[in-house]
Amino acid sequence: MTLPRYILLDRDGVINHDSDAFIKSPDEWQPIAGSLEAIALLNQAGYRVVVVTNQSGIARGLLDESVLEKIHAKMLSLVAEKGGHISAIYYCPHGADSTCECRKPKAGMLTRFAAEFQAELTAIPVIGDSLRDLQAAMAVGAQPILVKTGKGQHTLTHNPQLIVPVFENLYDAAQHLIS
Repeated sequence: MTLPRYILLDRDGVINHDSDAFIKSPDEWQPIAGSLEAIALLNQAGYRVVVVTNQSGIARGLLDESVLEKIHAKMLSLVAEKGGHISAIYYCPHGADSTCECRKPKAGMLTRFAAEFQAELTAIPVIGDSLRDLQAAMAVGAQPILVKTGKGQHTLTHNPQLIVPVFENLYDAAQHLIS
């Protein structure tokens, strides 16, 4: 029996367009071109896709968990329409000033995923658009991958020392991983 292969994705800026004003409703959640197809492509290649996302808008009072569930229901539905599937969604509802262990760059969401799925984090691809996504991946020995969408180009410009694979978008990263 072969063990399942996993890939962890940040949400805002990787799957959907990010907003400095936060994504506060299903209407504001808009997929980045090719991202839904990328998830389907990864699934077809045998990857189980898991989303790992900071959602400090909850701590800020900009949305509550019931609205976040509706946003995620929209994401899951649109992914399914393209033939893809997201196996799980982990989110941190805490603010940037929190001392929680789940908010990236801390690795709490990744270790929780690993425990619940009995997955080995070493070398699991973790795709993000911010330095904290990459730092969380590095903290557990996962494979950090940067996309230039969302805050990715800014992350690359302001962290020229980064030595990680960089792709234009999630679709390009997915194509590379399955090739």
